[in-house]
Amino acid sequence: MKKFLHLLLRVALLLAGAVFAASLLLAALLMLLLWLLRSAWARLNGRPVARWTFKVDRQAVWDRFHARPGTHPAGQRNDADVIDVQAKEKLH
Repeated sequence: MKKFLHLLLRVALLLAGAVFAASLLLAALLMLLLWLLRSAWARLNGRPVARWTFKVDRQAVWDRFHARPGTHPAGQRNDADVIDVQAKEKLH
């Protein structure tokens, strides 16, 4: 009985791995198809095929996560957006 459960577990894990690998392959194929359709559409319209890029400003990310508490970058806080405020006393 113990060997049967081990075999059943191995088969279940093998199937789970196969489903995961197939889903990754399907996702990659869908991305490839999307990219090919996009590039074909660009060529049909006479436009250059642009790369898919993500631009990240590393310095802004660093500044955001290493800023002192209570400091906000300029332009994010606008007191004109405040509609109604109820003042509460601090309890010490």
